[in-house]
Amino acid sequence: MTAPLRIPFPVVDEVSRHCLQEEEPETVHIEVHLPGELDPGRLRKAFLEALRRHPRILMREAPGPWYRRHYEWELTGEPDVEVVRFAPPGAGALRDARTRTLTQAPPLTASPPIRLELVNAPGPGDTVQAGAGGGGDGNGGAGGAGGAGGAGGAGERVGAALLLTVNHTALDGPACLRILATAAEIYGGRDNSAAAPPVRRPEPAQSDAPDTPSPWSPPARVAPGTPDPGHRTGNGLIVSELPLPHRPKAAPYTVNDQLMVATALTLAHWNRERGARPRPLRITMPVDDRPRDATMPIGNGTRLVEVPFGLAELDTADLPGLLHRTALRTRALKSRSRPQLGRGANLLTAPWAPVAARRVLARTLRRAAAPLLSTTLLSNIGRIPYPLDFGEEAGSAHAVWFSAPSRMPRGLTFTTASTAGRLHLSVRWSRALLGQADGARLHDLFAHHLHSTEATP
Repeated sequence: MTAPLRIPFPVVDEVSRHCLQEEEPETVHIEVHLPGELDPGRLRKAFLEALRRHPRILMREAPGPWYRRHYEWELTGEPDVEVVRFAPPGAGALRDARTRTLTQAPPLTASPPIRLELVNAPGPGDTVQAGAGGGGDGNGGAGGAGGAGGAGGAGERVGAALLLTVNHTALDGPACLRILATAAEIYGGRDNSAAAPPVRRPEPAQSDAPDTPSPWSPPARVAPGTPDPGHRTGNGLIVSELPLPHRPKAAPYTVNDQLMVATALTLAHWNRERGARPRPLRITMPVDDRPRDATMPIGNGTRLVEVPFGLAELDTADLPGLLHRTALRTRALKSRSRPQLGRGANLLTAPWAPVAARRVLARTLRRAAAPLLSTTLLSNIGRIPYPLDFGEEAGSAHAVWFSAPSRMPRGLTFTTASTAGRLHLSVRWSRALLGQADGARLHDLFAHHLHSTEATP
């Protein structure tokens, strides 16, 4: 019998594996809403076939002694466990499924480290109206069971919701969306190829951006809110649908730059409300250069860059100037050649000692470096490139949400994607830092400041 193929953990996977903790599972949540319902049997068959067409996802952590120098993925060819599950019908089914994506990380020891859950015909209490105040428990509130907020389309009926729970130590959101696009093509028999990326006017190469604040100054932390009594572990979540921000024709900045500025202004506003000492901000931004076709590498493929904001810049009186400077910075950061997590992570994961020893060192360094970590993370997936068309009965996706893990010491992430001309926003936070009302306030501040970036200079 041939032994399974083994692959050493890449740098991102190993660093994440070193720092796992049960209190805050490292999950990525992806949620897709369709206008029609899906057949459970056909969906299971299509999703399993999609996994086989992308065999890199069919993997588990290989066992090994404590003194091994590498963690390794073991490719299995077939799933070890049932990957697709079906939520029982009833009120709150979608809310409860969303909560499971935050609390139940697929184990790394069973292939594949991803789960798909189908909620057909979500019941009352599962959807809310879209808008700047959207997100909540379906009754205009700010949360549901387990701290998960609600979601809804702009008056569109949700016939089915697909929820993917991803163990982020193994995979990221864009890779798993590629798997789902393949499943949609198999299920519906229609082409789900990625659309061509939007054509952008060429910009001059940037080696650096002017007036960039020092990256060595300890950035602001998100000021603590009021955690909910009895709910101080794990993550809370609010998802909503907003209009895409308007951008003047030929503006020198992108929607991503508007989202970045809105995030910075939101955090400055939040900290000011809570009397926190003013400090510069740094916002982590994932950058993904992978192709979106069937050849897309599956795994953790994004690299992280940090966008700084000085104290004097966070004054909305010069919003056009802030947008322009942010555009220069993000363009310069994207153009730089840099390891995914920086050169320090490469050194930490080199096999100079057993993984058990390096795990202790990684955890110690993470605690020591906590004051230097960025303030928050903004992950803008951008326009969803796939139609996610499941055929005539189920239809194409009209809403897609992602949310990234929100572990301390950051404790807060914003994730955005656009589908069908709308912006789908997820605000996710550590419940050790913030409560449900805090999450709702941060959501509304973000919506307000994003709208403010629409002003024409």
